[in-house]
Amino acid sequence: MAPPDDRRYLPTHEWHKVEADTVTIGITQFAADELTDITFVDLPASGESVAAGQPFGEIESVKATSDLMCGIDGTVQAVNDAVRDNPGLVNKDPYQSAWLIKVKVTDPQQVSKLLSAEEYRRKVASP
Repeated sequence: MAPPDDRRYLPTHEWHKVEADTVTIGITQFAADELTDITFVDLPASGESVAAGQPFGEIESVKATSDLMCGIDGTVQAVNDAVRDNPGLVNKDPYQSAWLIKVKVTDPQQVSKLLSAEEYRRKVASP
């Protein structure tokens, strides 16, 4: 599945979807496919601060454990408990039902520094 055009991306494969002053964050299908069977997702609690360029959690699979990186500064407003309870959702539907966190953004201009869908597609297509 191609990365949706309505989001911005990090080179580390996290997507950021802007909705007013809230950004929903998840991982891309490319990342989910690379990790294979996801077995555990560690996410922050609502009310915690997140920072651009810093990890906000971890994702584990049968192959590896990876940090989940944030591209913006803000405060966690919501956490997807369905993913905590059933991490395999990330493999099945990473762009919709398996979002990870929703963040109230401190500086909306940070989003423009993230990769566009086209830039991200070029990045994952190159060796």
